[in-house]
Amino acid sequence: MKKAIVIGASSGIGEGMARLLASKGYLVGITGRRGELLNKIASEYPGKMVVKVFDNTDFDNLEKNIGELVESLGGLDLLFLSSGTGQRNPDLEYKYEKMTIDVNVNAFAIIAVWSYRFFEKQGYGHFLSVSSVAGTRGNRFAPSYSATKAFQMSFMEGLIQKSYSSKAKIYITDVRPGYVDTAMGHGEGSFWIAPVEKTCRQIYKRAVLNRHNVVYVTKRWRLVAFLFRYVPSFIYKRL
Repeated sequence: MKKAIVIGASSGIGEGMARLLASKGYLVGITGRRGELLNKIASEYPGKMVVKVFDNTDFDNLEKNIGELVESLGGLDLLFLSSGTGQRNPDLEYKYEKMTIDVNVNAFAIIAVWSYRFFEKQGYGHFLSVSSVAGTRGNRFAPSYSATKAFQMSFMEGLIQKSYSSKAKIYITDVRPGYVDTAMGHGEGSFWIAPVEKTCRQIYKRAVLNRHNVVYVTKRWRLVAFLFRYVPSFIYKRL
């Protein structure tokens, strides 16, 4: 039986992927801060999920917590990082920007480095992380969200390059969603909004099974990202 960890499994894409992986025969370790939600999800998949409650911003214990979960699972083939945060901050209050940086940069980097080094030592494994199309350009309503997602995309590209040159069977996937119908979206963005189930099915097929390095979900967001990237600055700043 293959073993997977989903970090940020209490809601949204993380919950959807945890459920999908369990239904596909994986033993899944699920993490998050909200133990009651994790236990409820696990109760629907008896014998297929292991729960460990922890906060990604507990930086001193983050690696230890992941390692303990791997021991509980009896190994690890795949780690899916879906834990992230961000919110509209038109008044540019620093506390919100800091919260986003703590989760999307500091915690992300610790988990990404731990995952790569674990799989490198093991000789195989697959690390997948959810960034965002929002990382393509800056955004005046949520500066740190776009900036931290850009950091993640660049970091993942570095790991993709590193894994390619490695003799080990290490696979890296940067999952870049557009609008997905999750609580973090606050119901905003009716433009091409996708259900969680559809998003997760595409991630499973294109990322987990086919091991693509970069996956846009849904597929049409690749076009949006392309257009965002090449809109001239003198136009983009007026949007």
